Amino acid sequence: MADEELLETGPIDYIVLEYDHHIPNGEAFGELLTLVEAGIVRILDLAFVRKNDDGSVVALSWQDVQGDVPEIEVYEGASSGMLGQEDFDEVGEALAPNAAAAILVYENVWAAPFAAAVRRSGGQLVASGRIPVQAVLAALGVEE
Repeated sequence: MADEELLETGPIDYIVLEYDHHIPNGEAFGELLTLVEAGIVRILDLAFVRKNDDGSVVALSWQDVQGDVPEIEVYEGASSGMLGQEDFDEVGEALAPNAAAAILVYENVWAAPFAAAVRRSGGQLVASGRIPVQAVLAALGVEE
């Protein structure tokens, strides 16, 4: 990305999705594509890892994953270069043994104009957070 393009970038987030023993079916990746096509998010990185019985963490190749989930083919090559083994190891610490995970880094394209305006006016983001839906449901007394 050129410096000028970076100045117009929206907030960048990451999520890690854990799956027991396998990578998920294609449903979630189809929904993700809907968000991309609507211009809501832009995928910067999508990587897959597995935590072995011995605690080691290995990156999964696209070939490892595509056999189970052909829907992810559209994301092949989504790599900004930001993720590396150190990130995979950190994700591995949170994973259960024999679990697999998808690591997704994405730009919130919808927020780019606002974020750029904040930067141009001399502002900067100093805190951010997320409230899990389960916490909202619990706070409202809604049972799942």
